[in-house]
Amino acid sequence: MAKPDNREDNAVHLQAHIENTQENLQEARDYLSEHEDEISQSDKQSIEAKNERRESSIEEFSSELQDETQQ
Repeated sequence: MAKPDNREDNAVHLQAHIENTQENLQEARDYLSEHEDEISQSDKQSIEAKNERRESSIEEFSSELQDETQQ
């Protein structure tokens, strides 16, 4: 039997996801700036691409959070 769909704490979870992703984004930016001379170009591009995905995720989470709080 499937569990009932409980959405009571969706806003809390979304906010936690946003904060966690923002922290990861900032840590990656800090790492890039602190170790700029030590990072290979391919690693730098990989981190930058991941940060772009993080920024997109933050936007999506924020949109979902706004939807949740309007209900």
